[in-house]
Amino acid sequence: MRATDRRRQKPGRPGTGRRPPRAGEADVFLPARVPAYITREQFDRNQAQLRANRADHLGPVRSGTALLSGLVVCGRCGLRMTAAYNNAGHAARYICGGQNSSYGAPFCQSLKSAPVDEQITSIVLHALEPAALEASLAVAADLQAERAALEQQWRQRLERAQYKVDQARRRYASTEPENRLVARTLERDWEEALAEQVRLVADHERFRRERPQAPGPAELDAIRQLTADLPALWQAPTTSSEERQTIMRFLLERILLTVVDASEQVHLECHWHGGSRTTHTLIRPVARVKALSTYAALLARAIDLHRAGHGCADIAAILNQESWRPPKRRDTFNAPMVRRLLTTAGVIEPGLRRPRTIPERQPDEWTIRELAQELGVPQPTLYNWVQNGRLLSRSVKAGAGSAKLVTADAATIANLKTMRATPPPWRRLPPPLRKTNHPALDS
Repeated sequence: MRATDRRRQKPGRPGTGRRPPRAGEADVFLPARVPAYITREQFDRNQAQLRANRADHLGPVRSGTALLSGLVVCGRCGLRMTAAYNNAGHAARYICGGQNSSYGAPFCQSLKSAPVDEQITSIVLHALEPAALEASLAVAADLQAERAALEQQWRQRLERAQYKVDQARRRYASTEPENRLVARTLERDWEEALAEQVRLVADHERFRRERPQAPGPAELDAIRQLTADLPALWQAPTTSSEERQTIMRFLLERILLTVVDASEQVHLECHWHGGSRTTHTLIRPVARVKALSTYAALLARAIDLHRAGHGCADIAAILNQESWRPPKRRDTFNAPMVRRLLTTAGVIEPGLRRPRTIPERQPDEWTIRELAQELGVPQPTLYNWVQNGRLLSRSVKAGAGSAKLVTADAATIANLKTMRATPPPWRRLPPPLRKTNHPALDS
């Protein structure tokens, strides 16, 4: 008989809302009573894999470089963050885009996966060190003792049920045939005792089937030997991304990730299998110095040193000694970085550059600096596009040196601005242009 789910039942249609029976809710469950193509254990494993592969769960293990795919949860909205890759398929990002895809809201938060993966990897490998493993094995021994106590309780319940069945059977057998009313009552008691015994046996079988099996002595010794070589095995080229992701899923249930005010500070809350939780702080690289959470204090310190008469090189050395760090790419400050910091803050005047005269400039030609200001993109990005053949350019003489002119008409500029306004997961770079036979143009 199929149970009825009242939440799915439609008004005026009493036959709706029915769902297939479930083994865990059945009053009587008799496995392996009819021939089947697969065993009950294989069926349970298949069902568990299907539940894990659902989109609203962890999802299947994938071959991408994102180590925590399916485990990362947004610490702001509580939705699961997805792993997105660039066009090359290597640089991955964790993006919370559930609100955007469902309601058109802005993206909640996103960050590169590499620093998060490195932090979680070090945490997991530290948790698998021999000392931590011995503590975990000691806890496993305590859990095994609890399992033995539960098994003893089940045996006692089954013995009591068997005693009641035997008692009801003896009472029914000792009744005289003439006492039909008493015999029917004792027969009903005997049937109720048998039904209760069958129910307890089914519950016990389900308990033993769903209970995780404890590792044996040989398996424990193999685990202890493996921990000594685990870091080398983790970094070995023979270890695939799928195997690393599988290990993470064996240990972690989920990871709550929160970027603090779009700064370099990232809070991580790891939920481990077994119920324990740990919190960690990650320092990620950011694109601009203003995104640092210490930007105000850093700028104030640089201004104080400048007013004390120190030059940019001396200020950089002092900041490095005091453990100040730039946003990305470098671990230390240098003089040009300090000069840009003070110039942007208006403390010092920017140096005047002598304008270069570029002869023979053709229509729709820009310098790298001019086009970067027009598009609002960094100059290294334009250099990358030119080197990859996505924009046409040519080198010309400019004074004592040379300059590179980029060809970009109004339509090209409009397309580039539209591309830059598109969020990174859906951003598509302009395709490489074919080489022309124009002698003045190069890719």
